[in-house]
Amino acid sequence: MINKVAKVTVYVNNQDEAKKFWTEKLNFVTKIDATEGPLRWIEVAPQESEWVTIVLYDKNLMKSQYPSANVDYKTVILSTENLDNAYNEMKSKGVEVTDIVTMPYARLFTFKDQDNNEYLLREDKF
Repeated sequence: MINKVAKVTVYVNNQDEAKKFWTEKLNFVTKIDATEGPLRWIEVAPQESEWVTIVLYDKNLMKSQYPSANVDYKTVILSTENLDNAYNEMKSKGVEVTDIVTMPYARLFTFKDQDNNEYLLREDKF
């Protein structure tokens, strides 16, 4: 049936600001940035070879296309191999972060993007 996750959509107020946040503050790469009419489709990923991408979709465009669409943010959990380095780099770039928390399954912290959406970054230990 379903064999992989392909994309996660994040609804943003300003696509340029969102793209800048993800590429400049989190070191993501832009996989697609294409425009057709009023639609601008932006996909970013941690690296070029990554299959799963984050789609930075214009919140107001989605509301106009689908008035009943829920554009409120959902939790996205990202993963890193070195939580301390990621934490320190984000903090040095002005990203709003919480303190690192240690849970039985992982160490983690949350951070906010340019639209105040929260994300969770965790270092999994398998």
